[in-house]
Amino acid sequence: MKKFMDENFLLQTKTAEVLFHEHAKNMPLFDYHCHLIPSQIAENKRFTTITDAWLGGDHYKWRQMRSNGVPEELITGNADPYDKFVAWAGTMENLIGNPLYHWTHLELQRYFGINDVFNVKNAKKIYDEANEKFATDPDLNVYGIFKKFNVYAVGTTDDPADPLDQHILIREAGKCPAKVIPSYRPDKALHIEKPDFAEYIAKLSKVVGYPLNTAEDVAKALLERLDFFKSLGCCASDHALVTCPHTFLPINEVNAIFQKKMNGDALTETEIDGYMTYILTVLAKAYNKLGIAMQLHFASIRDNNHVMFRKLGPDTGYDASHDKELVEGTSIFFGALSETDEVPKTIFYSLNPKDYYPLTTLMGCYQGGIPGKMQLGSAWWFCDHYDGMTEQIRVLASLGVLSRFVGMLTDSRSFLSYSRHEYFRRILCNIIGNWVEDGQLPADMEVLGRIVEDICFNNAQKYFEG
Repeated sequence: MKKFMDENFLLQTKTAEVLFHEHAKNMPLFDYHCHLIPSQIAENKRFTTITDAWLGGDHYKWRQMRSNGVPEELITGNADPYDKFVAWAGTMENLIGNPLYHWTHLELQRYFGINDVFNVKNAKKIYDEANEKFATDPDLNVYGIFKKFNVYAVGTTDDPADPLDQHILIREAGKCPAKVIPSYRPDKALHIEKPDFAEYIAKLSKVVGYPLNTAEDVAKALLERLDFFKSLGCCASDHALVTCPHTFLPINEVNAIFQKKMNGDALTETEIDGYMTYILTVLAKAYNKLGIAMQLHFASIRDNNHVMFRKLGPDTGYDASHDKELVEGTSIFFGALSETDEVPKTIFYSLNPKDYYPLTTLMGCYQGGIPGKMQLGSAWWFCDHYDGMTEQIRVLASLGVLSRFVGMLTDSRSFLSYSRHEYFRRILCNIIGNWVEDGQLPADMEVLGRIVEDICFNNAQKYFEG
Protein backbone atom coordinates (compact mmCIF):
# COMPACT_ATOMS: atom_id res chain seq x y z
CA MET A 1 0.00 0.00 0.00
CA LYS A 2 1.38 3.39 -1.00
CA LYS A 3 1.41 6.22 1.52
CA PHE A 4 -1.37 8.79 1.15
CA MET A 5 -0.26 11.66 -1.11
CA ASP A 6 3.49 11.35 -0.55
CA GLU A 7 6.22 12.77 -2.80
CA ASN A 8 5.39 10.20 -5.48
CA PHE A 9 1.64 10.78 -5.41
CA LEU A 10 0.05 9.62 -8.72
CA LEU A 11 3.45 8.51 -10.07
CA GLN A 12 3.13 4.78 -10.73
CA THR A 13 6.54 4.07 -12.29
CA LYS A 14 10.18 4.98 -11.81
CA THR A 15 10.17 6.72 -15.19
CA ALA A 16 7.24 8.88 -14.09
CA GLU A 17 9.10 9.78 -10.90
CA VAL A 18 12.16 10.91 -12.87
CA LEU A 19 10.08 12.93 -15.32
CA PHE A 20 8.22 14.70 -12.54
CA HIS A 21 11.01 15.34 -10.02
CA GLU A 22 13.76 16.16 -12.52
CA HIS A 23 11.78 17.91 -15.26
CA ALA A 24 8.22 18.97 -14.36
CA LYS A 25 8.29 19.86 -10.69
CA ASN A 26 10.33 23.05 -10.79
CA MET A 27 9.26 24.51 -14.12
CA PRO A 28 7.75 28.02 -13.98
CA LEU A 29 3.99 28.46 -14.30
CA PHE A 30 2.32 30.42 -17.08
CA ASP A 31 -1.24 30.64 -15.78
CA TYR A 32 -2.62 32.01 -19.01
CA HIS A 33 -6.30 31.83 -18.06
CA CYS A 34 -7.52 32.67 -14.58
CA HIS A 35 -10.05 34.84 -12.80
CA LEU A 36 -7.81 36.43 -10.19
CA ILE A 37 -8.87 39.95 -9.26
CA PRO A 38 -6.25 42.50 -10.41
CA SER A 39 -6.94 44.84 -7.47
CA GLN A 40 -6.01 42.03 -5.04
CA ILE A 41 -2.75 41.56 -6.92
CA ALA A 42 -2.07 45.31 -6.90
CA GLU A 43 -2.55 45.51 -3.12
CA ASN A 44 -0.55 42.31 -2.51
CA LYS A 45 -3.52 40.91 -0.62
CA ARG A 46 -3.09 38.82 2.50
CA PHE A 47 -6.03 36.73 3.65
CA THR A 48 -7.03 36.75 7.31
CA THR A 49 -8.57 33.26 7.55
CA ILE A 50 -8.35 30.08 5.54
CA THR A 51 -12.14 30.22 5.27
CA ASP A 52 -11.87 33.47 3.33
CA ALA A 53 -9.12 32.07 1.11
CA TRP A 54 -10.84 28.74 0.47
CA LEU A 55 -14.56 29.46 0.48
CA GLY A 56 -14.83 33.16 -0.34
CA GLY A 57 -15.67 32.67 -4.02
CA ASP A 58 -15.06 29.04 -4.91
CA HIS A 59 -18.20 27.63 -6.52
CA TYR A 60 -16.44 24.28 -7.02
CA LYS A 61 -16.56 23.83 -3.24
CA TRP A 62 -20.00 25.41 -2.89
CA ARG A 63 -21.54 22.82 -5.25
CA GLN A 64 -20.18 19.91 -3.26
CA MET A 65 -21.21 21.40 0.08
CA ARG A 66 -24.77 21.70 -1.25
CA SER A 67 -24.59 18.10 -2.48
CA ASN A 68 -23.55 17.12 1.04
CA GLY A 69 -26.61 18.83 2.52
CA VAL A 70 -24.87 21.86 4.04
CA PRO A 71 -27.26 24.79 4.66
CA GLU A 72 -26.71 27.76 2.32
CA GLU A 73 -26.00 30.01 5.33
CA LEU A 74 -22.80 27.99 5.89
CA ILE A 75 -21.84 28.28 2.21
CA THR A 76 -22.58 31.80 0.95
CA GLY A 77 -24.23 33.31 4.02
CA ASN A 78 -22.86 35.35 6.92
CA ALA A 79 -22.17 32.44 9.26
CA ASP A 80 -19.09 32.37 11.48
CA PRO A 81 -15.92 31.58 9.44
CA TYR A 82 -15.04 28.64 11.66
CA ASP A 83 -18.51 27.13 11.28
CA LYS A 84 -18.15 27.38 7.51
CA PHE A 85 -14.75 25.74 7.73
CA VAL A 86 -16.12 22.82 9.74
CA ALA A 87 -18.93 22.43 7.22
CA TRP A 88 -16.33 22.19 4.46
CA ALA A 89 -14.34 19.65 6.53
CA GLY A 90 -17.48 17.55 6.88
CA THR A 91 -17.97 17.65 3.15
CA MET A 92 -14.34 16.74 2.47
CA GLU A 93 -14.71 13.49 4.41
CA ASN A 94 -17.21 12.40 1.77
CA LEU A 95 -15.40 13.63 -1.36
CA ILE A 96 -13.33 10.52 -2.13
CA GLY A 97 -12.72 10.37 -5.87
CA ASN A 98 -13.39 14.08 -6.36
CA PRO A 99 -10.45 16.30 -7.44
CA LEU A 100 -11.24 18.70 -4.60
CA TYR A 101 -10.13 16.01 -2.18
CA HIS A 102 -6.67 15.97 -3.71
CA TRP A 103 -6.45 19.70 -4.41
CA THR A 104 -7.40 20.57 -0.84
CA HIS A 105 -4.74 18.30 0.63
CA LEU A 106 -2.14 19.57 -1.83
CA GLU A 107 -2.93 23.14 -0.81
CA LEU A 108 -2.57 22.27 2.87
CA GLN A 109 0.79 20.65 2.18
CA ARG A 110 2.26 23.21 -0.21
CA TYR A 111 1.02 26.47 1.33
CA PHE A 112 0.88 25.64 5.01
CA GLY A 113 3.13 22.61 5.53
CA ILE A 114 0.18 20.69 6.96
CA ASN A 115 0.21 16.96 6.17
CA ASP A 116 -2.76 15.92 8.31
CA VAL A 117 -5.80 14.34 6.70
CA PHE A 118 -8.47 17.04 6.52
CA ASN A 119 -11.69 16.02 8.25
CA VAL A 120 -13.97 17.19 11.05
CA LYS A 121 -11.78 15.56 13.69
CA ASN A 122 -8.74 17.59 12.56
CA ALA A 123 -10.64 20.74 11.56
CA LYS A 124 -9.85 22.87 14.64
CA LYS A 125 -6.13 22.01 14.55
CA ILE A 126 -5.85 22.73 10.83
CA TYR A 127 -7.92 25.93 11.08
CA ASP A 128 -5.67 27.31 13.83
CA GLU A 129 -2.41 26.29 12.13
CA ALA A 130 -3.42 27.76 8.76
CA ASN A 131 -4.64 31.03 10.27
CA GLU A 132 -1.44 31.31 12.28
CA LYS A 133 0.48 30.95 9.02
CA PHE A 134 -1.57 33.72 7.43
CA ALA A 135 -0.85 35.96 10.42
CA THR A 136 2.88 35.33 10.74
CA ASP A 137 4.36 34.05 7.48
CA PRO A 138 5.69 37.10 5.57
CA ASP A 139 5.54 35.16 2.29
CA LEU A 140 1.89 34.11 2.51
CA ASN A 141 0.61 37.07 0.53
CA VAL A 142 0.00 37.37 -3.22
CA TYR A 143 3.58 38.23 -4.15
CA GLY A 144 4.97 35.57 -1.82
CA ILE A 145 2.68 32.95 -3.37
CA PHE A 146 3.78 33.93 -6.86
CA LYS A 147 7.43 33.55 -5.82
CA LYS A 148 6.89 30.25 -4.00
CA PHE A 149 5.21 28.63 -6.97
CA ASN A 150 7.51 30.22 -9.55
CA VAL A 151 4.61 31.92 -11.32
CA TYR A 152 5.97 33.54 -14.45
CA ALA A 153 2.73 35.16 -15.62
CA VAL A 154 -1.00 35.24 -15.00
CA GLY A 155 -3.63 36.16 -17.56
CA THR A 156 -6.60 37.75 -15.82
CA THR A 157 -10.04 38.02 -17.41
CA ASP A 158 -11.00 41.60 -18.25
CA ASP A 159 -13.93 43.32 -19.94
CA PRO A 160 -13.29 45.68 -22.91
CA ALA A 161 -14.88 48.53 -20.94
CA ASP A 162 -12.46 48.04 -18.04
CA PRO A 163 -9.97 50.95 -17.77
CA LEU A 164 -7.32 48.43 -16.68
CA ASP A 165 -6.21 50.90 -14.04
CA GLN A 166 -5.18 48.08 -11.68
CA HIS A 167 -3.02 46.55 -14.39
CA ILE A 168 -1.40 49.93 -14.93
CA LEU A 169 -0.78 50.25 -11.17
CA ILE A 170 0.85 46.83 -11.05
CA ARG A 171 3.12 47.64 -14.00
CA GLU A 172 4.10 51.06 -12.65
CA ALA A 173 4.83 49.76 -9.14
CA GLY A 174 7.13 47.09 -10.54
CA LYS A 175 6.95 44.99 -7.38
CA CYS A 176 4.95 41.99 -8.54
CA PRO A 177 7.26 39.01 -9.23
CA ALA A 178 4.94 37.69 -11.96
CA LYS A 179 3.75 39.31 -15.14
CA VAL A 180 0.09 40.28 -14.82
CA ILE A 181 -1.47 40.35 -18.27
CA PRO A 182 -5.00 41.45 -19.20
CA SER A 183 -7.00 38.99 -21.30
CA TYR A 184 -9.72 40.32 -23.55
CA ARG A 185 -13.20 38.97 -22.60
CA PRO A 186 -15.86 40.72 -24.79
CA ASP A 187 -18.77 38.42 -23.89
CA LYS A 188 -21.09 41.25 -22.89
CA ALA A 189 -20.75 42.88 -26.30
CA LEU A 190 -21.12 39.56 -28.10
CA HIS A 191 -24.13 38.04 -26.34
CA ILE A 192 -26.88 40.19 -27.77
CA GLU A 193 -29.51 37.82 -26.34
CA LYS A 194 -28.78 38.89 -22.75
CA PRO A 195 -31.28 41.21 -21.04
CA ASP A 196 -28.57 43.70 -19.99
CA PHE A 197 -27.06 44.00 -23.50
CA ALA A 198 -28.33 47.54 -24.16
CA GLU A 199 -27.10 48.68 -20.77
CA TYR A 200 -23.65 47.32 -21.54
CA ILE A 201 -23.54 48.99 -24.96
CA ALA A 202 -24.23 52.32 -23.24
CA LYS A 203 -21.31 51.65 -20.89
CA LEU A 204 -18.98 50.76 -23.76
CA SER A 205 -20.10 53.88 -25.63
CA LYS A 206 -19.17 56.03 -22.67
CA VAL A 207 -15.71 54.46 -22.50
CA VAL A 208 -14.88 55.03 -26.18
CA GLY A 209 -16.51 58.46 -26.24
CA TYR A 210 -18.92 58.17 -29.15
CA PRO A 211 -22.41 56.72 -29.76
CA LEU A 212 -22.77 53.09 -30.78
CA ASN A 213 -25.70 53.19 -33.18
CA THR A 214 -24.86 50.18 -35.35
CA ALA A 215 -23.18 46.79 -35.09
CA GLU A 216 -20.32 48.33 -37.07
CA ASP A 217 -19.92 50.96 -34.35
CA VAL A 218 -19.74 48.20 -31.74
CA ALA A 219 -17.08 46.39 -33.77
CA LYS A 220 -15.09 49.62 -34.11
CA ALA A 221 -15.25 50.23 -30.37
CA LEU A 222 -14.18 46.67 -29.57
CA LEU A 223 -11.20 46.94 -31.90
CA GLU A 224 -10.12 50.21 -30.28
CA ARG A 225 -10.29 48.63 -26.86
CA LEU A 226 -8.40 45.58 -28.14
CA ASP A 227 -5.57 47.85 -29.26
CA PHE A 228 -5.51 49.36 -25.76
CA PHE A 229 -5.37 45.90 -24.18
CA LYS A 230 -2.57 44.95 -26.55
CA SER A 231 -0.60 48.02 -25.46
CA LEU A 232 -0.65 46.58 -21.93
CA GLY A 233 0.62 43.18 -23.00
CA CYS A 234 -2.61 41.35 -23.84
CA CYS A 235 -1.79 38.07 -25.59
CA ALA A 236 -5.08 36.18 -25.32
CA SER A 237 -8.80 36.70 -25.65
CA ASP A 238 -11.54 34.55 -24.16
CA HIS A 239 -15.09 33.82 -25.27
CA ALA A 240 -17.73 31.84 -23.39
CA LEU A 241 -19.95 30.16 -25.98
CA VAL A 242 -22.42 27.31 -26.04
CA THR A 243 -21.56 26.56 -29.68
CA CYS A 244 -19.68 28.46 -32.37
CA PRO A 245 -21.80 31.07 -34.18
CA HIS A 246 -21.88 30.51 -37.93
CA THR A 247 -24.67 32.56 -39.55
CA PHE A 248 -23.12 34.97 -42.04
CA LEU A 249 -25.45 37.86 -42.95
CA PRO A 250 -25.04 41.08 -44.97
CA ILE A 251 -23.90 43.97 -42.79
CA ASN A 252 -27.13 45.91 -43.33
CA GLU A 253 -29.05 42.98 -41.82
CA VAL A 254 -26.66 42.78 -38.87
CA ASN A 255 -27.09 46.50 -38.22
CA ALA A 256 -30.88 46.06 -38.36
CA ILE A 257 -30.66 43.22 -35.81
CA PHE A 258 -28.63 45.44 -33.50
CA GLN A 259 -31.14 48.28 -33.78
CA LYS A 260 -34.00 45.88 -33.17
CA LYS A 261 -32.40 44.76 -29.92
CA MET A 262 -31.68 48.32 -28.83
CA ASN A 263 -35.35 49.14 -29.43
CA GLY A 264 -36.30 46.43 -26.96
CA ASP A 265 -37.70 43.94 -29.49
CA ALA A 266 -37.22 40.19 -29.24
CA LEU A 267 -34.72 38.50 -31.57
CA THR A 268 -34.92 35.15 -33.32
CA GLU A 269 -32.21 32.51 -32.87
CA THR A 270 -31.01 33.21 -36.41
CA GLU A 271 -30.74 36.94 -35.70
CA ILE A 272 -28.81 36.32 -32.48
CA ASP A 273 -26.41 33.99 -34.24
CA GLY A 274 -26.00 36.41 -37.16
CA TYR A 275 -24.96 39.29 -34.92
CA MET A 276 -22.61 37.07 -32.89
CA THR A 277 -21.03 35.68 -36.07
CA TYR A 278 -20.31 39.17 -37.34
CA ILE A 279 -18.71 40.40 -34.11
CA LEU A 280 -16.68 37.23 -33.54
CA THR A 281 -15.44 37.26 -37.14
CA VAL A 282 -14.25 40.87 -36.86
CA LEU A 283 -12.45 40.03 -33.62
CA ALA A 284 -10.94 36.78 -34.89
CA LYS A 285 -9.38 38.60 -37.83
CA ALA A 286 -7.99 41.24 -35.48
CA TYR A 287 -6.56 38.55 -33.19
CA ASN A 288 -4.82 37.01 -36.18
CA LYS A 289 -3.34 40.37 -37.18
CA LEU A 290 -2.17 41.19 -33.65
CA GLY A 291 -0.91 37.70 -32.76
CA ILE A 292 -3.45 37.29 -29.97
CA ALA A 293 -4.61 33.77 -29.13
CA MET A 294 -8.38 33.23 -29.27
CA GLN A 295 -9.73 31.01 -26.50
CA LEU A 296 -13.18 29.53 -27.15
CA HIS A 297 -14.83 27.93 -24.13
CA PHE A 298 -17.72 25.78 -25.34
CA ALA A 299 -20.58 23.69 -23.96
CA SER A 300 -21.72 25.26 -20.71
CA ILE A 301 -25.36 25.75 -19.78
CA ARG A 302 -25.48 28.44 -17.13
CA ASP A 303 -27.62 29.62 -14.22
CA ASN A 304 -29.89 26.58 -14.23
CA ASN A 305 -31.41 27.24 -10.80
CA HIS A 306 -33.37 30.41 -11.47
CA VAL A 307 -34.28 31.02 -7.84
CA MET A 308 -30.66 30.88 -6.70
CA PHE A 309 -29.50 32.92 -9.70
CA ARG A 310 -31.84 35.72 -8.65
CA LYS A 311 -30.54 35.43 -5.09
CA LEU A 312 -26.79 35.02 -5.65
CA GLY A 313 -26.11 35.98 -9.28
CA PRO A 314 -23.88 34.18 -11.81
CA ASP A 315 -20.85 31.97 -11.12
CA THR A 316 -22.22 30.64 -7.85
CA GLY A 317 -22.34 26.94 -8.65
CA TYR A 318 -25.45 26.49 -10.78
CA ASP A 319 -23.89 25.85 -14.18
CA ALA A 320 -23.57 22.49 -15.98
CA SER A 321 -22.17 20.76 -19.06
CA HIS A 322 -24.11 21.19 -22.30
CA ASP A 323 -24.60 18.65 -25.08
CA LYS A 324 -25.51 20.71 -28.14
CA GLU A 325 -24.01 19.93 -31.53
CA LEU A 326 -20.74 21.83 -31.79
CA VAL A 327 -18.40 20.86 -34.58
CA GLU A 328 -20.42 21.58 -37.73
CA GLY A 329 -20.89 25.24 -36.84
CA THR A 330 -17.26 25.54 -35.76
CA SER A 331 -16.22 24.15 -39.14
CA ILE A 332 -18.35 26.71 -40.97
CA PHE A 333 -16.95 29.60 -38.93
CA PHE A 334 -13.28 28.59 -39.29
CA GLY A 335 -13.77 27.60 -42.90
CA ALA A 336 -14.79 31.19 -43.62
CA LEU A 337 -11.71 32.54 -41.82
CA SER A 338 -9.46 30.16 -43.77
CA GLU A 339 -10.79 31.56 -47.07
CA THR A 340 -8.87 34.78 -46.37
CA ASP A 341 -6.01 33.13 -44.43
CA GLU A 342 -7.09 34.86 -41.20
CA VAL A 343 -7.42 31.96 -38.77
CA PRO A 344 -5.86 33.15 -35.48
CA LYS A 345 -4.05 31.05 -32.92
CA THR A 346 -6.99 29.28 -31.28
CA ILE A 347 -7.58 27.13 -28.22
CA PHE A 348 -10.72 24.98 -28.18
CA TYR A 349 -12.11 24.01 -24.77
CA SER A 350 -15.25 21.99 -24.20
CA LEU A 351 -17.08 21.30 -20.98
CA ASN A 352 -18.31 18.06 -22.56
CA PRO A 353 -15.64 15.39 -23.24
CA LYS A 354 -17.70 14.03 -26.16
CA ASP A 355 -16.34 16.99 -28.14
CA TYR A 356 -12.64 16.15 -27.66
CA TYR A 357 -12.34 13.78 -30.63
CA PRO A 358 -14.21 15.89 -33.21
CA LEU A 359 -12.57 19.12 -32.06
CA THR A 360 -9.08 17.63 -32.19
CA THR A 361 -9.63 16.28 -35.70
CA LEU A 362 -11.17 19.59 -36.80
CA MET A 363 -8.34 21.72 -35.47
CA GLY A 364 -5.94 19.66 -37.58
CA CYS A 365 -7.62 21.17 -40.64
CA TYR A 366 -6.41 24.69 -39.77
CA GLN A 367 -2.89 24.04 -38.45
CA GLY A 368 0.17 25.61 -40.02
CA GLY A 369 2.51 28.56 -39.70
CA ILE A 370 3.52 28.00 -36.08
CA PRO A 371 3.83 24.81 -34.02
CA GLY A 372 0.53 23.97 -32.34
CA LYS A 373 -1.36 26.93 -33.78
CA MET A 374 -4.67 25.18 -33.04
CA GLN A 375 -4.89 23.73 -29.53
CA LEU A 376 -7.19 21.37 -27.65
CA GLY A 377 -7.34 23.21 -24.35
CA SER A 378 -6.71 21.48 -21.05
CA ALA A 379 -9.50 19.64 -19.28
CA TRP A 380 -11.61 22.52 -17.98
CA TRP A 381 -14.00 23.11 -15.07
CA PHE A 382 -16.09 19.95 -14.69
CA CYS A 383 -13.41 18.02 -16.61
CA ASP A 384 -10.27 18.98 -14.67
CA HIS A 385 -10.19 15.81 -12.55
CA TYR A 386 -7.91 12.78 -12.85
CA ASP A 387 -9.99 10.97 -15.47
CA GLY A 388 -10.75 14.19 -17.37
CA MET A 389 -7.11 15.29 -17.59
CA THR A 390 -6.06 11.78 -18.56
CA GLU A 391 -8.67 11.59 -21.32
CA GLN A 392 -7.78 15.00 -22.74
CA ILE A 393 -4.06 14.14 -22.83
CA ARG A 394 -4.69 10.74 -24.42
CA VAL A 395 -7.02 12.13 -27.10
CA LEU A 396 -4.60 14.91 -27.97
CA ALA A 397 -1.70 12.45 -28.13
CA SER A 398 -3.70 10.05 -30.30
CA LEU A 399 -4.93 12.63 -32.82
CA GLY A 400 -2.52 15.57 -32.59
CA VAL A 401 0.96 16.53 -31.42
CA LEU A 402 1.00 16.30 -27.64
CA SER A 403 4.51 17.75 -27.41
CA ARG A 404 3.15 21.13 -28.68
CA PHE A 405 0.42 21.33 -26.02
CA VAL A 406 0.37 24.58 -24.00
CA GLY A 407 -0.54 22.73 -20.84
CA MET A 408 -2.54 23.52 -17.73
CA LEU A 409 -4.43 26.59 -16.57
CA THR A 410 -6.12 27.21 -13.22
CA ASP A 411 -9.32 28.93 -14.46
CA SER A 412 -9.53 29.95 -10.81
CA ARG A 413 -10.45 32.87 -8.58
CA SER A 414 -8.19 31.58 -5.80
CA PHE A 415 -4.54 32.35 -5.13
CA LEU A 416 -4.32 28.95 -3.47
CA SER A 417 -5.03 27.02 -6.66
CA TYR A 418 -1.51 26.66 -8.07
CA SER A 419 -1.31 23.10 -6.79
CA ARG A 420 -3.63 22.26 -9.70
CA HIS A 421 -0.62 22.70 -11.98
CA GLU A 422 1.25 20.15 -9.87
CA TYR A 423 -1.73 17.78 -10.10
CA PHE A 424 -1.71 18.09 -13.90
CA ARG A 425 2.05 17.65 -14.11
CA ARG A 426 1.93 14.47 -12.05
CA ILE A 427 -0.78 13.04 -14.30
CA LEU A 428 1.17 14.00 -17.45
CA CYS A 429 4.38 12.40 -16.19
CA ASN A 430 2.53 9.29 -15.07
CA ILE A 431 0.98 8.78 -18.52
CA ILE A 432 4.30 9.19 -20.33
CA GLY A 433 6.09 7.06 -17.73
CA ASN A 434 3.59 4.24 -18.22
CA TRP A 435 4.07 4.42 -22.01
CA VAL A 436 7.83 4.07 -21.55
CA GLU A 437 7.69 1.17 -19.11
CA ASP A 438 5.11 -0.60 -21.25
CA GLY A 439 7.50 -0.44 -24.21
CA GLN A 440 5.35 2.02 -26.16
CA LEU A 441 8.05 4.72 -26.08
CA PRO A 442 11.86 4.54 -25.97
CA ALA A 443 13.41 5.45 -22.63
CA ASP A 444 15.11 8.53 -24.08
CA MET A 445 14.93 10.75 -21.03
CA GLU A 446 16.60 13.66 -22.79
CA VAL A 447 13.82 13.86 -25.37
CA LEU A 448 11.01 12.99 -22.97
CA GLY A 449 12.31 15.42 -20.35
CA ARG A 450 12.34 18.21 -22.92
CA ILE A 451 8.77 17.39 -23.98
CA VAL A 452 7.56 17.45 -20.37
CA GLU A 453 9.29 20.78 -19.72
CA ASP A 454 7.79 22.21 -22.90
CA ILE A 455 4.24 21.16 -21.97
CA CYS A 456 4.66 22.46 -18.41
CA PHE A 457 5.87 25.92 -19.42
CA ASN A 458 7.96 26.52 -22.56
CA ASN A 459 5.18 25.94 -25.07
CA ALA A 460 2.85 28.40 -23.35
CA GLN A 461 5.54 31.07 -23.16
CA LYS A 462 6.30 30.73 -26.88
CA TYR A 463 2.64 30.46 -27.87
CA PHE A 464 1.41 33.52 -26.03
CA GLU A 465 4.50 35.73 -26.14
CA GLY A 466 6.22 34.56 -29.34
